[in-house]
Amino acid sequence: MKRRDFLASTVAAAALGPGLLAASGPELWQKLPRWRGFNLLEKFYRNERFRESDFQWISDWGFDFVRLPMDYRQWTGADDPGTLREDVLEHVDEAIELGRKYGVHVSLNLHNAPGYTVNRAVKHSLSLWEDEEAQRQFAFQWRQFAVRYRGIPSDRLSFNLVNEPAHIDEDVYLRAVKGAVDGIRKEDPERLIISDGLNWGRDPIAGLKPWRVAQSTRGYSPAEISHYRASWVRGADRYPTPEWPIPQVNGRLFSPSRRDWHAPLVVEGAFGEAMQLRVRVGQVSGHSRLVVTADGETIVEKTFQPGPGEGEWKEVVHAPQWNIYQNIYDRDYHASVPAGTKRLELANVEGDWMTVTELGLKPAGDRPEHVLVVRSLAWGEPDRGVVRFQPGADGPAFVPPSMMDRQWLAEHCIAPWKKLADEGVGVHVGEWGAHRFTPHDVVLRWAEDQLSLWQQAGFGWALWNLRGSFGIVDSQREDIAYAEFHGHQLDRRFLELLRAY
Repeated sequence: MKRRDFLASTVAAAALGPGLLAASGPELWQKLPRWRGFNLLEKFYRNERFRESDFQWISDWGFDFVRLPMDYRQWTGADDPGTLREDVLEHVDEAIELGRKYGVHVSLNLHNAPGYTVNRAVKHSLSLWEDEEAQRQFAFQWRQFAVRYRGIPSDRLSFNLVNEPAHIDEDVYLRAVKGAVDGIRKEDPERLIISDGLNWGRDPIAGLKPWRVAQSTRGYSPAEISHYRASWVRGADRYPTPEWPIPQVNGRLFSPSRRDWHAPLVVEGAFGEAMQLRVRVGQVSGHSRLVVTADGETIVEKTFQPGPGEGEWKEVVHAPQWNIYQNIYDRDYHASVPAGTKRLELANVEGDWMTVTELGLKPAGDRPEHVLVVRSLAWGEPDRGVVRFQPGADGPAFVPPSMMDRQWLAEHCIAPWKKLADEGVGVHVGEWGAHRFTPHDVVLRWAEDQLSLWQQAGFGWALWNLRGSFGIVDSQREDIAYAEFHGHQLDRRFLELLRAY
């Protein structure tokens, strides 16, 4: 739409009176509506106009929210960060107007901001967390949006500051974004501001509460479901084929140098006969010495020393920040387990850390191997529990100590955010979903558990994305039958699940 027409609609919104704005701001940040919808990616590292058909479909299906993750470079001068392209910003104007037309809340987000993005392919000369110039440019961007959209009620438009801050402490984050928040407040005091949590949006930020800022979390846990075979995630091509619920066995073994995290992986059972043990080693950091014992007697002792060039490993991984190699082995090692053994222990007794990704126990003869896929490679969880080995015809030979399931999601992913919401801070799930290679039936089971928990907690959500590999339109999954929809492929089963929540 033309800028003059957009300004006219903004003036009309302001004419509704200051009472509406004053009432909507503080109430919204403290308790967000349960907005539900999608991320739209027309400004996600590209420069396209937003599509009216997306807004119409979203509205027709009963949803009421879009988040626009955007790359500020699309409208910002490469040589002069104070120069903005009006022709590109008019695309954002159009999206906000389409939101008004179809009753859809629009949330603007800087996915790529001055000095920071989670996209490792994008390089910045400045750091938003460290450099005052990057913070000045960041504040400038949001101040311009605040001026441009002043008068549009917060129940129609919100500002989501920066996508998924990571690898920083809370005080560093607060210092970096304070200028932007202050600039928005100066120009548009009642604007609804939303901040992603720390640690890629997973951890609430306690220090934001006095700033009257709502917060946004994520629905990507566990990553082996959400990002299975995602090309942009290192190691995702080695994730095991997803299932849900997931047997929870932590296969990341820390050496005694990580005293608080050092603990063995234990398998207990009645080994009535001798068996061949197979241990698949995944990744080794620095170096490690694996020791496997059967009732206290060593049956395997192996030292791993990753380095450059060729070796036992399949892939060389150098971590320059620590100047160490963390190579991928993905290799099996074998030993004999004596008959009568009751307890196997796998421990890393020296070095840094390593991962065990699979265990196999093979009886004599042509009988099949019992296999345990070790699906959790979590940090800092020394209390692993005990894996039970009980081969038989009535169930699996390996019984894990716990499961990643709906209860696990509630305790690990929802509870910290529900606590924040109970303290009077609005919470929304800004992104979630699973990449197209995750089996569709797994996606639906996992998605319904998350959706029901968010409904119970009162959280809204935005699927990443509407059209694309996480979405319900043109997702290119190979294990479902699509419905034809206006020249597109519609995942109707997923759509109906979303509409139910």
